[in-house]
Amino acid sequence: MEPWKVAQVVSEWGLDYVVLTSVARDDLPDGGAEHFAKTIRAIKQKTPTTLVEVLIPDFRGDIHALKKVVDAQPDVIDHNIETVERLTPKVRDRRATYRQSLTVLENIKKLDPTRYTKSSIMVGLGETDEEILQTMRDLRAVGVDILTIGQYLRPSPRHIEVVEYVHPERFARWKEIGEAMGFRYVASGPLVRSSYRAGEFFVKSLLRS
Repeated sequence: MEPWKVAQVVSEWGLDYVVLTSVARDDLPDGGAEHFAKTIRAIKQKTPTTLVEVLIPDFRGDIHALKKVVDAQPDVIDHNIETVERLTPKVRDRRATYRQSLTVLENIKKLDPTRYTKSSIMVGLGETDEEILQTMRDLRAVGVDILTIGQYLRPSPRHIEVVEYVHPERFARWKEIGEAMGFRYVASGPLVRSSYRAGEFFVKSLLRS
């Protein structure tokens, strides 16, 4: 009943933009893709004007699982690259590779070129400026529309340490470069997160275009 309950809450609260995500469900054959799809459809049926963004895992590269989400027609499909290629094995689960994330984002556009795609990069983990720029180029090469860049903050002593607190001027520069590359919108700043003011930025990008 969760898809219906989520749709009911969205309606009762009068939300015009929602972001759906979940913990990784590698225990399920489709990684939870069908559940995402049911929830998207329930929201769209209950409140057709609500914009829906979904932040998805890589579904272990299963394009059939990904298609379930794409076919439900969320307004934005978000999959985070998280960090630069060199640091991916250190920062992410080793099953979640840099190239697989790019393939997921690329496949979304192949399945439906009209879907907006979005990704996020954390900085302050020891990456170089050139590595950040290369990651941005890689994301644009697979058609990503919206990019967020934020400062990594250590959640607990069990997590990897912060290598650097990046100056706001560098975030501002990445925003300029990203917009010049062709991203429809770039949110870049120390406190920016994957779903940072998502509705506002998405609507603004649409109005501008």
